[in-house]
Amino acid sequence: MNKKKTWSIVAIIIVIIAVIAAIVWPKGNKNNNSAKNQSPITIGSKNFTESKIVMQIYADALKKEGYNVKTKPNISSSVVYQAIKSGQIDLYPEYTGTIAMTYLKGHIVGKTPAQIAKIAKDGMAKQNLVTLNYAPGSDSQGIAIKTSVAKKYGIKTISDLQKKANKIRFASQGEFDKREDGIPGLEKVYGKFNFKSEKIYDPSLKYKVLARGDGDITPASTTEGQLATKDYFALKDNKNFWPAYNLVPLVREKTLKANPGIKKILNKIDAKLTTKELTLLNKKVDVDGKSYQSVAKDWLNKNY
Repeated sequence: MNKKKTWSIVAIIIVIIAVIAAIVWPKGNKNNNSAKNQSPITIGSKNFTESKIVMQIYADALKKEGYNVKTKPNISSSVVYQAIKSGQIDLYPEYTGTIAMTYLKGHIVGKTPAQIAKIAKDGMAKQNLVTLNYAPGSDSQGIAIKTSVAKKYGIKTISDLQKKANKIRFASQGEFDKREDGIPGLEKVYGKFNFKSEKIYDPSLKYKVLARGDGDITPASTTEGQLATKDYFALKDNKNFWPAYNLVPLVREKTLKANPGIKKILNKIDAKLTTKELTLLNKKVDVDGKSYQSVAKDWLNKNY
């Protein structure tokens, strides 16, 4: 065998070894080497700002770690639960209170955030769904008041509101007047609210109604972006009538088993989502006019 032929054989062997090495030891993501070859993880959101922002934060974080991700925003709140159970989506940002009270029909008034989270976790396990660690941020029910009106009448709490109700114009949303977690329930705890006037408005117009002077208070969620401005704030629920609605990732058990690394990533994100942080994120979209995608990207770059 001459030298030329020998070197040709050696070269072929080296190529074969290199190919085998590439197959056996692929270059992969530090958290999940096969992530980019897996079926995409579909992350959904409900059809409101906060849910879309958090969905995008989850998606961008998983993409950053090498996962194949798709997003499905703007799912109606009435069908999103069925969407995850049927496998149309793999995970989405939900709320412990919504799971416990709406999906599981549990009684949560008066319970602590941890107790509500346990009800949610245990109930979802029976549906082959998993709740991860809940965030400190809670998007609970509340009442927003114009800052100028609050200062004029010395109103800081719902007890203050009840005492001064005859001076206050209530910009209602109809349903809130009848729900047990609305006016009927509030009156059982705080006493009768004899408002100066009550008028029903479209929920999407509530802050415009207050801004143009047609109302003084309105039902609100406690992380709405407008509450981060100087013009409005949420009255303190000083008798703790409303339960916590802590943000929590809801994930299909099958998805989590196939992608165990996502648990650590999502828990790391949720640990930083306080009520104040969620309110500021919402403000950037609903008040400042930024896109939820850009807001999510900026937050992730600073916090992950």
